[in-house]
Amino acid sequence: MKTYIALLRGINVSGQKKIIMTDLKTMFEELGCISVRTYIQSGNVIFRDEKDTETLTNMIKKEILTQFGFDVPVLVLTREALTSIYKNNPFLKRLKTKEIEEKKMYFTLLSKTPDVKNIEDLKETTSRSENEEFVITQDAVYFYAANGYGRTKLSNNFFEKKLKSTATTRNLKTINKLLELSKLD
Repeated sequence: MKTYIALLRGINVSGQKKIIMTDLKTMFEELGCISVRTYIQSGNVIFRDEKDTETLTNMIKKEILTQFGFDVPVLVLTREALTSIYKNNPFLKRLKTKEIEEKKMYFTLLSKTPDVKNIEDLKETTSRSENEEFVITQDAVYFYAANGYGRTKLSNNFFEKKLKSTATTRNLKTINKLLELSKLD
């Protein structure tokens, strides 16, 4: 049995697509998931299951639509995959030396590997402030927003549209907490 992290995008934001976390936890348990835990109201669920990520993703999306009445993008990762994304952060050394602030580090997690042409086009045509940096890999966009995420034009929707991949963004603090909480073994 593997440990998974399900990341739901766009729930409980500005009163839209409201899901109470206890109801979400119950839904996961009804689907047969075990050791289910949620973290904050933005749709982070840690659980154990034997199914593969694609099956789980489709099953969770379908059940959210059935139980709550709306379509929600869902990204399911193994704990190992999220650990790898964290460890491969190209800003990690600068974070450890405090050259850049932890609270301004974001991970836009991608559902599929973006096309190389889309990455190149994005890098060539994207205007950003000199205080913003991003690195795109096959499974994530590592994004440092020195002026804060609320002020950038390089949002989750921006990267999703340009890279043609469903995505969801979490800050470094959330990634760290999800890794900590997913130590279920």
